[in-house]
Amino acid sequence: MDSLIATIATALDIVESELLGASTNHGKRIAVLCAKMGKLLGKKPEEITALVTCALFHDNALTEHILAERIGGQNHSAMKQHCQYGQRNVDTLHLKANVKDFILYHHERADGRGLFGIREGEGPLEAELIAIADTIDVAHHLQRLPLKELPSIQRIIVNNTGKRYSKIAAELMLEVLDQPTILSLKDDAIQETATTVFVPWFVEIEAETIFGLAKFMSRIIDCKSVFTQQHSSQIANRAWFMSSYYNYEPADQMKLYLAAALHDIGKLATPTEILEKPGKLTNDEFSIMKDHVRITWDLLKDIEGFQDISVWASDHHEKLDGTGYPHGKTAEEQDFNSRLMACVDIYQAVSEERPYHPQRNHEDTMRILYKNADNGKVDGNIVKDIDVAMAPYDSKLIPPPLWK
Repeated sequence: MDSLIATIATALDIVESELLGASTNHGKRIAVLCAKMGKLLGKKPEEITALVTCALFHDNALTEHILAERIGGQNHSAMKQHCQYGQRNVDTLHLKANVKDFILYHHERADGRGLFGIREGEGPLEAELIAIADTIDVAHHLQRLPLKELPSIQRIIVNNTGKRYSKIAAELMLEVLDQPTILSLKDDAIQETATTVFVPWFVEIEAETIFGLAKFMSRIIDCKSVFTQQHSSQIANRAWFMSSYYNYEPADQMKLYLAAALHDIGKLATPTEILEKPGKLTNDEFSIMKDHVRITWDLLKDIEGFQDISVWASDHHEKLDGTGYPHGKTAEEQDFNSRLMACVDIYQAVSEERPYHPQRNHEDTMRILYKNADNGKVDGNIVKDIDVAMAPYDSKLIPPPLWK
């Protein structure tokens, strides 16, 4: 889980860089600083994990926030929603320690002049730690800060204690923000630094935490575009639905469900203007679009326990005749779940509204799937099963699975 969460944080950094021009590895630097401050406070390992996770994910609702602005215009309420949605999302992860309001109040000030008017000590200390780390990194670009400027930043922290920063958070930050820490936050060092301060965390694949993480990622990915607001969640739900149709064991169901939820994580690196272009993509634009599957593979392939999940997630654009991407796999190289993912992805993409086609009903969607099967692109037997299984949900959303 610690590796998976770090991977998701990397994807969030990509989004933040595109949409806000934020620097790379921002989330990891916040997490490292918070981990160091948490250890000074004597936090337990599970409390450090909870704090680090919230620090990594403090801007997890960025895509939802940007989407809300695009739909309703930029306003104070949308910025508050960024915090509210972020807290709601991280609450689904079922972490071992309490994370109440850690993200909700990460834009508050000690003097009460933040988004919610929360003063120093009125919210959780962890939110104050995330707030000071976030503010300092954004303002001073710690990944490229010259060491000679460190005393200046320390003076700024002292001068803003009781105004922007709480007394405890300021004292802790002044203690951890020394020259070795600054050097450890550089882009060429941050990955190694992160592995030394993050606590290893393992969970069973059937755990409620995994289920929550799948929903968490679906929200983030789907809000990248106004046209994909239910894409990953519906593919995950359809994958679960079909795995029930095939009587999968619970652990195998969960693995496929998680692969489906994560299958488009690479699209977080695809420019929004390409995702929402109403006309035909140019060759260069299509190459950029196709690259999202390679990015999905690169992000997931090295996570321990993800051998099958990373394959199924990144095989959804492969074709049985070897004309797909990113690897050009042939039929012999694709297992059943990879074939199933390809069919489910086509079904969802063809049926939902896109800039270049309207929403389609089940019959019209199946016509396209059968054509792909006849042309040797996808598995015809799976297509027939999808036709039978999905027919009762014609033009309707597949409900999410109920987790015990």
